[in-house]
Amino acid sequence: MSELTMSKETRETFLAEVHVGVFCVTRPGGAPLATPVWYLYEPGGDVRVIVGRDSQKAELVRAAAVASLCAQAEAMPYRFVTVEGSASIEEGARDLAFEMAARYLGDQLAKGYVATTSDHDSVVVRLTPLRWRTQDYSAWNG
Repeated sequence: MSELTMSKETRETFLAEVHVGVFCVTRPGGAPLATPVWYLYEPGGDVRVIVGRDSQKAELVRAAAVASLCAQAEAMPYRFVTVEGSASIEEGARDLAFEMAARYLGDQLAKGYVATTSDHDSVVVRLTPLRWRTQDYSAWNG
């Protein structure tokens, strides 16, 4: 492990913090689809992302059954965590909608956000981390 590689505890804590993630999934015949997303994660668990039921993200996850998500700190010290793993589509987006929105917007704004988006037909992508890539420049002695 290099001096810039995060420990298991550090990487899981970092991923559980509020970051906009970049969700990536294979796209046949072209570059992978990479889009910014809100996500939920608790240490030791799976990453969950809400997407449109008939969105390109959902279609590609159904086909590939694998995906990745990268979260980063844009301010110094620069840090990032990327998880790669199996991915599946499941129901339950309505149950997660407020929790997801409150994580990024706070409770007050989340209520309005959920009210205005409640008619969207969404699903949850569940990404089970199988491989981690990390760097943490706060540990750099250079």
